[in-house]
Amino acid sequence: MKNSRLIIATAQFENRSGDKEYNLSVIASLSARAAEAGADAIAFHECSITGYTFAGKLSESELLEIAEPIPDGPSVEGLAEIAGKNNIYVLAGLFERDDEGMIYKAYICVGPEGIVAKHRKLHPFINPAIVPGNRYTVFTLKGWKCGILICYDNNVVENVRATALLGAEILFMPHVTMCTPSPRPGAGFVDPQLWIDRHSDPEALRKEFDGPKGREWLMKWLPARAYDNGIYVVFSNPVGMDDDQLKNGCSMIIDPFGEIVAECRELDDCFVTETITRQKLKDAGGYRYTMARRPDLYRDIIGRDHTAVQKVAWLKGRDKLPG
Repeated sequence: MKNSRLIIATAQFENRSGDKEYNLSVIASLSARAAEAGADAIAFHECSITGYTFAGKLSESELLEIAEPIPDGPSVEGLAEIAGKNNIYVLAGLFERDDEGMIYKAYICVGPEGIVAKHRKLHPFINPAIVPGNRYTVFTLKGWKCGILICYDNNVVENVRATALLGAEILFMPHVTMCTPSPRPGAGFVDPQLWIDRHSDPEALRKEFDGPKGREWLMKWLPARAYDNGIYVVFSNPVGMDDDQLKNGCSMIIDPFGEIVAECRELDDCFVTETITRQKLKDAGGYRYTMARRPDLYRDIIGRDHTAVQKVAWLKGRDKLPG
């Protein structure tokens, strides 16, 4: 029998580059607090275990050193211990190393029983040594069908629709995003000094975080992914410094109507929870739109051969990488 309700938490925190022990300690603390608040699961950001931006400066051998096998690595073991101790499912990200020495950007769901799901990022670009994943990820969490797409995966709308068509009712979207240069108007870095001064001048930092460099851009597309597909979206993003880049958090849960039902608004490590219900899934417009599809009209258009090219303005010297 399907559970009609599920309590989800999404978190934000300031990770330390390459410091797995520290990052796991924060994950443990926030997971324990979320469990006390009644959460069934808590989601953390992309590469929350390892840190993210610093990996763009690493050689392949250096990246291999911080990458781990999954499910046999120490970080999976650590997450399983956190999950078992608190009776909660924990979703977090790290770099994965397989038996052939290939490196992937991975995001995993770990419960008291061990690893439940693993997704490999389909569109990695932080380091050319990272290999893209080649499949969608859908799994069951306490009777709910869930999917995972990591950061840039979600900007390609076909990925979200495909995951929804595979049955996902909840889509976990771990990110390290916003506050970076881009061709779009208003984009750019946020001055790290504003983070240092956040307690004495929170208004200046909030203005940058919520403006076109940050949340204002996010609102142009993120709610649409939930609305168009009639699914719940669980967005997770770091707050504070990630290597030399300041990130603005805004971790949030969006319902199938495209409404934000919970959001982290503190300028600090925190989490929010929301009780989600199945009724919204069928009441939302996205459910009706999906049922009304005419694949015969566009099957050959969407499936047409295409050479993927990514251009990421803030990756110096790496403006053309395969997806």
